Amino acid sequence: MKQYAVGVDIGGTTVKIGLFETNGTLMDTWEIPTNTANGGAAVLPDIAASVKAKLKEKDILIEDVEGIGMGVPGPVSPHGMVLKCVNLGWGVFNVEETMQELIGVKAKAGNDANVAALGEMWQGGGKGYDSIVMVTLGTGVGGGVIIDGQILAGINGAAGEIGHMPMCDDETDTCGCGKKGCLEQYTSANGVTRVTRKYLEAHPEEDSVLHSVGELNSKEIFDAAKAGDAVALKMVERTGDMLGKALAMISCVVDPEAFVIGGGMSKAGEILLDSIRSHYQQYAFHASKETEFKEAVLGNLAGIYGGVKMVL
Repeated sequence: MKQYAVGVDIGGTTVKIGLFETNGTLMDTWEIPTNTANGGAAVLPDIAASVKAKLKEKDILIEDVEGIGMGVPGPVSPHGMVLKCVNLGWGVFNVEETMQELIGVKAKAGNDANVAALGEMWQGGGKGYDSIVMVTLGTGVGGGVIIDGQILAGINGAAGEIGHMPMCDDETDTCGCGKKGCLEQYTSANGVTRVTRKYLEAHPEEDSVLHSVGELNSKEIFDAAKAGDAVALKMVERTGDMLGKALAMISCVVDPEAFVIGGGMSKAGEILLDSIRSHYQQYAFHASKETEFKEAVLGNLAGIYGGVKMVL
């Protein structure tokens, strides 16, 4: 094993890059803008150039780098084939082979949510476990499945897309994916806000501080719930109920040691986790009722940790 490795998390606006020792110590982290012009043609060359410049600055030879691991915002096949990344402008090509040619060391790539899950398992909230399901509650709902220390990508790179599990047959609004009734439409930060707004419009007579909030968002809703607002508490329970049911379904298929809950909305803390956990136990198959629930701890660094773990 060589001494160093590089982890990369490619986002639609910025690319996070981390230089690590292969024992898991993060030495340096930095960002570069994501250049999506010309179908994202410059994204990988920009990353390669930035990494080479950092290695030169640190007096590290490329021969001492074990490899570079990348999280990509879209489906990636087990052989490094990107199957279209809409927000980068990428079509279908082999991202691992391309990066390997650019930088001269082993390159690995995976879907960004799966790679973040691997990072949390290695050095974060899932440390000490081999099989976890990570759930990211942010603008959308993302997920990553790690079984026996390996990313479960699926044949199309779409495993872990838990935000698009169909949960509600009578939904009239369309999800960003084009379907109706996806988990993400109810339990993402945007989803909780959408559901609450609809509820407030339908129940103007119910007493709630949320009626008078100018720009309603999920933080306002959880803060109101913590303060005892009855409508906000009802919304938290609805969120916990739907997530608990979805995770119980997932558990019936993969039976992980732990669920690791991350993303911006997870900062709501115990009020959300407790609700998810209690509803999960209500719906779970008896053998899986005691699955652990952990909070993610690496935040937006999970992807670069996971990138390095993929290489190792």
